[in-house]
Amino acid sequence: MSRICQITGKKAMSGNNVSHSNRKTKRKFMVNIFAKRFYLPEEDRWIKLNVSAAGLRTINKNGLFVTLKEAKANGFIENF
Repeated sequence: MSRICQITGKKAMSGNNVSHSNRKTKRKFMVNIFAKRFYLPEEDRWIKLNVSAAGLRTINKNGLFVTLKEAKANGFIENF
């Protein structure tokens, strides 16, 4: 499973671990991703999405169907 949110498009970022002596080594900042099932009452079916914590908050705020249409328009999801 690719660690990319299907709602917000968030993905891993790169950065540095900085030690006390200020040495820098590369690291990744991973996204908080969940594999969740959602019920879509407009189509009377369940769908599976990989969503981040911020994506869950967006779904709770705007509703699932509206959020899916926006994600499809932004190119984060092909079909639902």
